[in-house]
Amino acid sequence: MADKLARPTSDYPVNLNLENRPCLVIGGGKVAERKVAALLQAGAQVTVVSPTLTEMMAAWAATGRMVHRAEAFSTGNLHGYLLVLCATDSPSVNAQAARLAKQAGALVNVADQPELCDFTIPARLLQGDLSISVSTGGQSPALARVLRDELAERYGKEYADYLAIVARLRQEWQTTCDSSQERCQRWSEVRQFNREVLELLRQGRYEEAEVRFRHDIGCTGTQS
Repeated sequence: MADKLARPTSDYPVNLNLENRPCLVIGGGKVAERKVAALLQAGAQVTVVSPTLTEMMAAWAATGRMVHRAEAFSTGNLHGYLLVLCATDSPSVNAQAARLAKQAGALVNVADQPELCDFTIPARLLQGDLSISVSTGGQSPALARVLRDELAERYGKEYADYLAIVARLRQEWQTTCDSSQERCQRWSEVRQFNREVLELLRQGRYEEAEVRFRHDIGCTGTQS
């Protein structure tokens, strides 16, 4: 038993670009719905295999946001998918689907069976371009969600606003800086996190925050 539960290696955290990448979800219940929602948010091309769907997934299928194959999982074609997420209410079906998907070359996630997973899905906090993920290696998703919610109280919308200013400045520098050396110099300066700007954003003083940001890095002017 101890050998079965042992985790001799650590997970390798990555952020996958799933834009237009084919992903398969097996299952049509609430757990599958959460997984589909995250994939759609990431821009993936999602196919769902299940005889029935939740109301939300049915709406997504009706509007073409995902493809629905209205059938129970069988040993059909699992080739061509980057990710396969198994989320039926049958552990044996999930295990069989996981085995076949791995044989087909996909990376596999199985709900509530981390020992069968190639990857686990962390609880994720999004504030604009800021992404904070909390993982328990699939052992306690509930704990991961609690920690994510605690982080949400610490890292609010002001962090999204801060990154939005940085993004605007970087875009400006592509056309206004005279040389790559000048762009590098400004980027080196902006990498120093400015807590005073963050506090202004937290207070809702957006224009003042951007003016202060620009002043501190020697970048004059404002963008509408």
